[in-house]
Amino acid sequence: MGHPGDLIQVDTLTVTLGPGETIQHFSAVDLFTRFSLAEVHTRATANLAASFLARLMVRAPFPIRAVQVDGGSEFMSDFEEVCERLGVKLFVLPPRSPKLNGHVERMQRTFRDEFYTRPLPSQIPELQRELDAYLDHYNRRRPHRALGGLAPLEYLARIRGRRSPQSLKCVDRLHWLGLPCKGQEDGCISLS
Repeated sequence: MGHPGDLIQVDTLTVTLGPGETIQHFSAVDLFTRFSLAEVHTRATANLAASFLARLMVRAPFPIRAVQVDGGSEFMSDFEEVCERLGVKLFVLPPRSPKLNGHVERMQRTFRDEFYTRPLPSQIPELQRELDAYLDHYNRRRPHRALGGLAPLEYLARIRGRRSPQSLKCVDRLHWLGLPCKGQEDGCISLS
């Protein structure tokens, strides 16, 4: 794994928000840059996992060549078909081997320790907005020891020989990441 996107670990996490309130949290982390994306849903199905992968392919600032998952049912059927259709190699781990998916397991601990420890909305759309804001911080500003104290997108910028995304205007950051722009809110171009 010598390049961004060579291997992305993906997993799900059941999170209890309160009495009788559980959600399914999909996590993905790139082993090379530690770039991470996540989504929340009311359940974890193969169709939702396939949709998560498709959105990950669009939102990642690099091409994704391979994905590693545990043997959960959410990573079968539809998910396998989407991997094949998108030309992404799929590695399925043997049962009861979480250490082999250690990066995403560690990322899920980070979500539990840094994101899910505060009061959060229980409605999925509002929770996803909060999660997206946290991920923006995580990927752009949160230092990582494994990356020499850089955030994932700072590290990616350094290895690509580009300016850090924090130093760019919002619209420039979207173009830097190769993301489509549409509309304007509070002086910032938003994702479509």
